[in-house]
Amino acid sequence: MLTYTIRRLLIAIPTLLFISLIIFLILDLAPSDPTASLPLTIPPEVRAEIRASLGLDEPVHIRFGLWLYQFFVNEPINLIEQWTGASFGEESRPRVVSWQTRSPVVDLIAQRMPQTLWVVGTSYVVGILIAVPIGVISAYRQYSWFDQLGTFISMLGFSVPTFFTGVLFIVIFSVQLGWFPSVYDTTHVVTDFASFWVQIKQIIMPVMVLGLFNASQISRFMRASMLDNLNQDYVRTARAKGLSEQVVVLVHVLRNSMIPVVTVIALGVPQVFGGAIITEQVFKVNGLGHLLIGAIQGGDIPTVQTLTFIFAFLIVLFNLIADVLYGILDPRIRYD
Repeated sequence: MLTYTIRRLLIAIPTLLFISLIIFLILDLAPSDPTASLPLTIPPEVRAEIRASLGLDEPVHIRFGLWLYQFFVNEPINLIEQWTGASFGEESRPRVVSWQTRSPVVDLIAQRMPQTLWVVGTSYVVGILIAVPIGVISAYRQYSWFDQLGTFISMLGFSVPTFFTGVLFIVIFSVQLGWFPSVYDTTHVVTDFASFWVQIKQIIMPVMVLGLFNASQISRFMRASMLDNLNQDYVRTARAKGLSEQVVVLVHVLRNSMIPVVTVIALGVPQVFGGAIITEQVFKVNGLGHLLIGAIQGGDIPTVQTLTFIFAFLIVLFNLIADVLYGILDPRIRYD
């Protein structure tokens, strides 16, 4: 397993480099101009100087190589210096800078990341905790009223887009009932139980919107995988040995059924970040989604490129994690 993991990590390096090249070329060829939002009274020669100050007068391969060096060398060194207080000689080294704010993109991401992780992470955990029991019970009691109700809610939650669900939740629970705030206060600080309760109230709606969408998909895969394993020969053998139904279902069947579900859960993490882009806009969560939308609207290519690459990195990372978990869940799967 260790050899396989190292081999996959080595393969991931050229894969990520190729992905970064594709992202860079797509954004570079896009009809975006960082000076488009400037007043029309600015002379063309001044616009040309602004573009030159952003490095846009350099060839494509030079700009791509500079971004690689800044992102993979300078940014990690800068993080190490901030965390450890050590110094590696250079007082100021070139970093990936946002065209809009003129601030390092990694610093902007670090500021927004806690809000996104708090909302997205909680919603994904809630979605998994809801989906797995529903999928198991729906499969074990196939065609029962619980299975029919779970199927209806899952299809509804997966079919309805998150922006519509978010607006619907705001209308019902915020406008009509007044239970929860419609806008997420990013500046809120938890200092005592009262402030903690305020944080819980403002996070409930965005978490439930994303959690419902995630649970709908995972529960369907969980149910299908459980149904496929409940009729296998090893289940009949386990029952013939006199094992209790609880042990058969929750130990033998559930463990084997989790193998395809692990793939859905692992690869769904980057998708949740993508879905959170819309949800953050609905509830005004000042997270990575809000940062990405603002960068796209402002033509801030370094910010868009960095965030897009981070999402691609998450896909590669969690794909590797899913493959490693296969060997843990099923001892028959060996890669070495």
